[in-house]
Amino acid sequence: MSGEHQPLQGALAGITETDIAHYLAATPEFFERHAGLLASLQLVSPHSHRTVSLQERQMELLRERIKGLERKIMDMIRAGQENMVLSDRMHRWTRALMLARSASLLGQVLIEQLRHEFMVPQVALRVWRYAPEHAHLPWAQPVSEDLKTFAASLSQPYCGANMDFEAARWFEDGGEHTQSMAMVPLRLGRAGGECYGLLVLGSPDVTRYQADMGVEFLEQLGEIASAALGRLMVSERAALQPQDPERPSGFTPSRLPVLQAVDLSDGPSL
Repeated sequence: MSGEHQPLQGALAGITETDIAHYLAATPEFFERHAGLLASLQLVSPHSHRTVSLQERQMELLRERIKGLERKIMDMIRAGQENMVLSDRMHRWTRALMLARSASLLGQVLIEQLRHEFMVPQVALRVWRYAPEHAHLPWAQPVSEDLKTFAASLSQPYCGANMDFEAARWFEDGGEHTQSMAMVPLRLGRAGGECYGLLVLGSPDVTRYQADMGVEFLEQLGEIASAALGRLMVSERAALQPQDPERPSGFTPSRLPVLQAVDLSDGPSL
């Protein structure tokens, strides 16, 4: 039987320590009526193992709580600083994609800047929807239908061990040293749109990408990469063809509404 439920002896037989604790918690005026008792109470400190007064023990508890709050505040400050660094890196990476001179350079810029800004050891990319003029690019090389199906089935980025995935063989070493991976589907439009590619991150560190890690940052990476790489689906040659200076692009006279004359003589004037 634990001490808190153990019956007391003598005059208090039948009353447990739990009963006394409940009584004191529900009757704060007890200590007002017995103020001298508070000053005479002696407790054992769990730190120094010496006898201390109730006031000293309360101060120890308050100091422990303050230290716990200080640790939480430091953790929050550290997390905020890390988020600021991550935000800066994301900004520079996004800016580099936007400054790519042509769509054919997007894949190279995306991969190189990911390695540089986020210190990712291995980065690979494949897309299977693109304009014919981009078919020679490394990231437009054929992939299996199984991989396309797998990528389309991902409702969020995959993080975990390299289970001899086909995508691991896209790395420069063929995935020989890849222990953990993150695979981010590239989709048209918002989440749930058609999957047209896969961005793959790898590491020789088995703990770099784990199944229980958060994927919010990877989802943002995927959304930005998806929006940028969408340019590969548009023919740059067609986009660069000169337009008739007398006719704006997309101008179709037959689509203009027919305006009829209206007699405004009786209407309000401005």
